[in-house]
Amino acid sequence: MRIGRALAASVGLMLSTAAGSAYAATTGNTTTTFAVTGGALSITVPPSTVSLGSGTPGTQITAQLGAVQVTDARALLAAAWTGSVAATSFTTGGGTGPETVSNSAVSYWSGAATATSGSGTFTPGQANTAAAVTLASSRTAFTLTSGSGSNSATWNPTLIVSVPAAAVVGTYTGTVTHSVA
Repeated sequence: MRIGRALAASVGLMLSTAAGSAYAATTGNTTTTFAVTGGALSITVPPSTVSLGSGTPGTQITAQLGAVQVTDARALLAAAWTGSVAATSFTTGGGTGPETVSNSAVSYWSGAATATSGSGTFTPGQANTAAAVTLASSRTAFTLTSGSGSNSATWNPTLIVSVPAAAVVGTYTGTVTHSVA
């Protein structure tokens, strides 16, 4: 009889435990997530062809290139970027010595921003004509430091072409490239 009572007690305990656990949870947690997405870091440059005007050998041609805009839609907590500029040499005809204006004879200055949005410190690479730099190598055009969230800056850079005294008559073509990283 002892075995029967022990068995009955075990079965009763199991039923009581099974029945109790089905009703034990009165709340429950679900881990829930969502994503905040950002866009890209991009640059918009002047039209594919810009005429700087004309000049005679031994003079300078000075003209604004057109609006350059960096847009940072990455929505970063610590946003920073550097806009750079570089140029090829400019050639006409067959590109012989007298038909080439070296990129070292082309100077650039970004000037102050014409528009900005967002937070941070926007700094021109060259604030004025006295700070102009040759495009014989890649140069800093504009920077953003200490920013956060999305931001943008627009500037209208000036090019100064020192036409060599030995330059021949012709339309000279080269490429000015802006980039951002």
